[in-house]
Amino acid sequence: MNVRQVFVSLLMFGVAGLLLFMYLQAWTEEQNTVSGEKLQQQITIQDFMLPPPETQRRVTQSSHIPPVLGRQEVAIMDSQQWQGKADLFGAVAVSLVPGLSDHQKISKLPFSQFKEVYLPPVLHPLNKTLVTGDQWKDVDSIQEKRRSFLYEFCKKYNSMKKLRTHLVHIVSRIYVEDRHKVLYCEVPKAGCSNWKRVLMVLNGLATSVRNISHDDVHYGKHLRKLDSYDLKGIYTRLNTYTKTIFVRDPLERLVSAFRDKFEHPNSYYHPVFGKAIIKKYRHNANKEALETGSGVKFKEFIQYLLDSHRPVGMDIHWEQVSKLCYPCLINYDFIGKFETLEEDANYFLQLVGAPAELKFPRFKDRHSSDERTSAEVVRQYLKELSKEERQLTYDFYYLDYLMFNYTSPVV
Repeated sequence: MNVRQVFVSLLMFGVAGLLLFMYLQAWTEEQNTVSGEKLQQQITIQDFMLPPPETQRRVTQSSHIPPVLGRQEVAIMDSQQWQGKADLFGAVAVSLVPGLSDHQKISKLPFSQFKEVYLPPVLHPLNKTLVTGDQWKDVDSIQEKRRSFLYEFCKKYNSMKKLRTHLVHIVSRIYVEDRHKVLYCEVPKAGCSNWKRVLMVLNGLATSVRNISHDDVHYGKHLRKLDSYDLKGIYTRLNTYTKTIFVRDPLERLVSAFRDKFEHPNSYYHPVFGKAIIKKYRHNANKEALETGSGVKFKEFIQYLLDSHRPVGMDIHWEQVSKLCYPCLINYDFIGKFETLEEDANYFLQLVGAPAELKFPRFKDRHSSDERTSAEVVRQYLKELSKEERQLTYDFYYLDYLMFNYTSPVV
């Protein structure tokens, strides 16, 4: 073998070795990535799921119903006994490990800390030391019944479905007001604009709710959300702040959202949602409708809502409250309702020690000349749907109806 052949052989051997090294390095990185993804997927939180509505309606009254619950609540009581005892946020010590990003800290939480996560075993009493006067007696009584009802509901339906969701996602709709130690989970179309105005005043960002514009409320980024804190900050606030959620009859909230987003000019919802809805669900749509997305009909909107292959994703304005605020994973201290918004909100402000002059605003945020979406308005919109569509729409919000003890509509 001459020198040239030796040189060529060595060169080819070197190239082959280099290629093998590059392949092994790429393979190793891929395995690490896959392992990390699998670990992330293991971080689960146990959720609950109800039996099908038709099964649920056949449940009869049980002798074990707590005294604060009435006949409408019996549907939630027929289930297995609550088994979980784990603390949802018991693994927060990982957040103290130095040098880790938030996502790394989350990925290092052991699976055992999450696989048996349920509602905390104690319904903590409201701190009412700052409440003055007897005018809140009736409101307080209703509030205690709501809290007990939701608590009992979540105890009964806690282990029938696994929900793969990170803690950071679960708290992503919660606004923080540190001065008065308030956590507010935003439910759109249930007074959220005025609630954010109140939080801004409580936080010293404004002197009056009337001085805050709609754009400042929704686009000003003046308020922090709970998911912007590290895990220790999230854990501390969840365990020490007063947590509140305000809800609304699901179909009233749905119709209100439709009227707001599709019956008025809107530079986002028309081109993003309207165009996609009209394109898929309107036969022989004209060019203007396809180009602008304006003029979506309520029936078309419902077809989109019920479609398992929606042409565009969900939106917080019509997403179920159970998926916005996770009421069976976060132990809310106060449950307000849009139907009694003013008295509930003002009682809550007393509970957290808000300034006496701060009252929840009565004014409507936008489209003030429009009639408010009431039960009668909802009935008019439901007439546009077939009986099957009405039933499926109710079923879509079935969990919200039960969770917050709303009377089911006649569909």
